[in-house]
Amino acid sequence: MAQKKTVFLTGASGNMGWEGFKQLYAKKNEFNIVVLLRDSEKNRKKFKDYMNDPSVKIVWGDLKNYDSVLECVTGSDFVLHVGGMVSPAADYYPINTIKTNVGAAKNIVAAVKAQPNPDAVKVVYIGTVAETGERDDPIHWARTGDPIKISVYDHYATSKVIAESIFAESGLKYWVSLRQSGILYADILKNMEPIMYHVPINGVLEWATVEDSGRLLVNVCGDDVPEEFWRRFYNIGSGKEYRITNMEFEELLLGTLGLGDPKKLFNPDWFTLRNFHGQWYLDSDVLESYLHFRANVPIKQYFKSMMQKVEFYYKLAFLAKPFSFAVKPFMKKIAQTPIYGTLWWRENKVASRINAYYGSMEKWNAIGSDWKKVKIYRPEDDPTKVRILDHGYDETKDFDSLTLDDLKKAAAFRGGECLADEITDMYTPVKWKCAHGHEFMMSPNLVLRGGHWCPEELPSSEAKAAEKKFRWAYDEEAKVNPFFAQVWYPLHDKSENNVYTEEIYKDFKEYSK
Repeated sequence: MAQKKTVFLTGASGNMGWEGFKQLYAKKNEFNIVVLLRDSEKNRKKFKDYMNDPSVKIVWGDLKNYDSVLECVTGSDFVLHVGGMVSPAADYYPINTIKTNVGAAKNIVAAVKAQPNPDAVKVVYIGTVAETGERDDPIHWARTGDPIKISVYDHYATSKVIAESIFAESGLKYWVSLRQSGILYADILKNMEPIMYHVPINGVLEWATVEDSGRLLVNVCGDDVPEEFWRRFYNIGSGKEYRITNMEFEELLLGTLGLGDPKKLFNPDWFTLRNFHGQWYLDSDVLESYLHFRANVPIKQYFKSMMQKVEFYYKLAFLAKPFSFAVKPFMKKIAQTPIYGTLWWRENKVASRINAYYGSMEKWNAIGSDWKKVKIYRPEDDPTKVRILDHGYDETKDFDSLTLDDLKKAAAFRGGECLADEITDMYTPVKWKCAHGHEFMMSPNLVLRGGHWCPEELPSSEAKAAEKKFRWAYDEEAKVNPFFAQVWYPLHDKSENNVYTEEIYKDFKEYSK
């Protein structure tokens, strides 16, 4: 009988992590599972049935605490790093989000390197679709290697970009970044937060089911995962069936609940025009070809199965269908939530948010409240008919055979220079210079396959978080960086010239904890 593998899973109490835990536990004859949990009444209740199981080790601690992480990593064959702060909590506490998500990445890398044989540990990092930000029509089809473009005010995405770079530049032999999309799960209905209105109704997303997401966490620990799989970036998605628009999502979700047409529950001007994340993937089948995690359930059938799992009080909505009109005032109240509600921005004339999410107050007012005057459509859904972004180097070449000349061409396409005299391989950092004169060290792999560029141009970082100074200057970047301009100018006027900074609201006393 084969020896059991030990898997350290972070974020086991979250949506993807919990599903991953259950699916790993279903194969406890193959896996010993280590989980790091915050010591809370909620977590103790959730994991009470596993506390005395010899195949499960629970460490009560914190991802920001190195000793806790080290205890979990020691003796593990795999680290599945799913945990961290996510939205909407990340929107309310962005500084703590950066500290937590970046600190966790550093602690995991350090703990793996502290092992007698670091090369024996395989690390799987769960990134996010939010790293590449706003990708609406006509640039709604995307792939890894496209420019990192964090939506304005999205500190969660910034923290994930920085954490991804930590793993990619760690020097570990085995790491991989799997960028998660939106996850479909029964409790998604509990997310009645103002962020629900930050999405453009014609925006797109290739969703991933929670079951598929849990399955990939199990399968990535399999013996059949080849060497070539590691040290790369992948997009997670449940495939063609799950490529829908945001309006189609609302129709599926509300229709399943029996509440009917979302036009009866929302006004169109409650939703933003831009500055959210989401894309349909040109390359999500690549991850499927390695991990075979998709159940391929038809999406309408999947939403029906979600309905069967939701809390009883949500099912009452179906019984109350004739009174669904009473839901609209409740939905409007969410849009009026202080600080992050779209209608709150209007009422309080928050110009920076209005400009970021709508372009201008004039463009917002032009939407109106009449759905009949709003164009709702499904953008081009045939990937063979769309323009694929240029990554600035010859992608027909074997990646590991790229030369210094290839790197110099890629740097020039980004408005900068490659200052290296020689390259060791695609995974060893070399010196680059961006168009703004910042010099930095970064591996060709992270630049070309990951889509990263100058870290000084990220809107926030640990240092900027400490100073509470955040800055998005994407118009400035697009003017000097043709690579980045591909994802900026199709969605923004060249005359905008907006520089966005973060506001620190006094309303949230724990904002910078």
